[in-house]
Amino acid sequence: MPGTISRGRGRRTINEINMVPFIDVMLVLLIIFMVTAPLVTPSLIDLPSVGKAGKQPDRVIQIVINKNDTLELSNNGKTSQLNARDVAAEVKKAQGDEPNTPVVISADRNVKYESVVKIMDTLQRNGVQRVGLSVQLAGK
Repeated sequence: MPGTISRGRGRRTINEINMVPFIDVMLVLLIIFMVTAPLVTPSLIDLPSVGKAGKQPDRVIQIVINKNDTLELSNNGKTSQLNARDVAAEVKKAQGDEPNTPVVISADRNVKYESVVKIMDTLQRNGVQRVGLSVQLAGK
């Protein structure tokens, strides 16, 4: 066929990706994050550090929470077993006529946080004002 003109090989396939829509979306997201980031203020928590306290009090009532969630009350070298429901009454009895006597809770590392918080809450609800946690210094 001498008179026929070939018009090429047909439609060409596009083998490159158009990056413009992707870049537009990313720039919009970047602008949104840049505008909203200063508006979100991180919560500031002033954590206490170990060893900041001055002189320790002369008399301390200690509540020990063991690994198996049993409670012991230690007062002036005397140790006695406790129930969780009787802890506030026993502490009040141990404080006697000095309601400002500090109470220190010493809990084993493997005790659930919930158990410690329950004891603290029980004490504070029953009027025990000075409740603290016993910690071990970092080097020991």
